[in-house]
Amino acid sequence: MKIAVIGAGAMGGSTVKGLIATGQEKAQDITVSDPSEKVLQQFAQMGTSVTSDNSAAVMGADVVMVFVKPWLVEPVLKGIKDSMDYEKQLLVVVAAGVPSAKIKEWMGAPIPFFLVIPNIAIAQLSSMTFIVPIDATTEETAMIIDLFDEMGETLITDEQHLGAGTTLASCGIAYAMRYIRAAAEGGVELGFKADDAKRIVMQTVEGAVKLLEATGLHPEAAIDMVTTPGGVTIKGLNEMEHAGFTSAVIRGLKAGAK
Repeated sequence: MKIAVIGAGAMGGSTVKGLIATGQEKAQDITVSDPSEKVLQQFAQMGTSVTSDNSAAVMGADVVMVFVKPWLVEPVLKGIKDSMDYEKQLLVVVAAGVPSAKIKEWMGAPIPFFLVIPNIAIAQLSSMTFIVPIDATTEETAMIIDLFDEMGETLITDEQHLGAGTTLASCGIAYAMRYIRAAAEGGVELGFKADDAKRIVMQTVEGAVKLLEATGLHPEAAIDMVTTPGGVTIKGLNEMEHAGFTSAVIRGLKAGAK
């Protein structure tokens, strides 16, 4: 499969790295387009084709992925629409808050495309990616799902819930990292060296995830396995709740969704 990636910033660049890391997509079949010469040199060293011409990048691609800031989506799409083969190419737009109606207007033709929101763990093949098919067939949708499934997990959703998915998973990875940072700082206060504290917390978080995946337990049921009457775990949990832990997480998610 030939893939064009327009915009190789944090998310676009992470996706290129993920595509290569899968082993299913060959670097030489990926074309990266970006205005930064430094960025292009980085991906050229990985074996991809590079260009600063978006129109040239889309020529011959099976899938065209656009990773740009929301205010740049319109000029980028208008710049490539005459170079695309609507019958043979699929368009993926990765830009938070850009409605499908506007994309249809900018492309100037009724074409199938996908609104997609991954997170930066896509480079490690561990993204939680949301996909919204727009006027796409079952076969076209399956193709995009398969592509992103190689780099983590996917969830087909509707456009109405894409913002919620963005804050829960794309922004959410930053929220998870903030917990790791806070817990690691607490570990230093408890007497561990900073690097050891971070390693302890990271392994603990990974263990929690694997436990929930393996057992299918609700998080609270798993917590009950750890807490004992009058024990240190419940005391720590209650102190966090007194400080508004759960409320702060929910408020942060809702603020991000706005």
